[in-house]
Amino acid sequence: MTRKAGGNPGGGGRRLKQRVTSAKGRSLSSKLWLERQLNDPYVAEAKKAGYRSRAAFKLIEIDDKLRLLKRGARVLDLGAAPGGWTQIAVQRTGAGAKGGGEVVGLDLLPIDPPIQGAIQLVGDFLSDEAPAQIRKALGGPVDVVLSDMAAAASGQTDIDHLRIMHLVEAALAMAVEVLKPGGAFVSKMLQGGSEQQFQAELRRHFATIRRIKPPSSRQESAEFFFVGTGFGGGRG
Repeated sequence: MTRKAGGNPGGGGRRLKQRVTSAKGRSLSSKLWLERQLNDPYVAEAKKAGYRSRAAFKLIEIDDKLRLLKRGARVLDLGAAPGGWTQIAVQRTGAGAKGGGEVVGLDLLPIDPPIQGAIQLVGDFLSDEAPAQIRKALGGPVDVVLSDMAAAASGQTDIDHLRIMHLVEAALAMAVEVLKPGGAFVSKMLQGGSEQQFQAELRRHFATIRRIKPPSSRQESAEFFFVGTGFGGGRG
């Protein structure tokens, strides 16, 4: 890896902005997305570092701040494909190495190619069998549950917010099922009005709740992350 973990790929020297010169066969939104990707320093740095996605930097920045992914920890990554967060969890827990942790990536889609050191489960985390499968794969209760899941964007803020709320609530329910006492939960969220209610629900289960927008989250995005630490079980 050529950069210090937790550094800021966007903080370097001035870069020449690239534009998509041919719009043939592309919608305006597609063209704008492609230009944003071409000019995003995190996208370039992810390719250089061998990460599956720029989202890896979001977890790096969160973990540099809170130190959740300790060596030897058991970690569950929900909605793991294409594997950016799973990669970071493997690196930081030492999964696959002697004395290292265990990392399970669960998704409806396979992580392709597989990530060395991680256990891949292909399936629906909403199924009744999922918690038992996860515990069996990890060999015990989980230290950290990660969720960078988001539903496909519709372009309508209220609908997108409701869709991600469904995923976030389901991810929390899974975390309550599999986390060990003192464990942690990290989940993507979109601003939209229901986050206050969800934060109150988090307080029922975790000693400390933090709301974090890592530097690698695009400033124009409504995205942020809730982090709950000090899991206390399913208390009411």
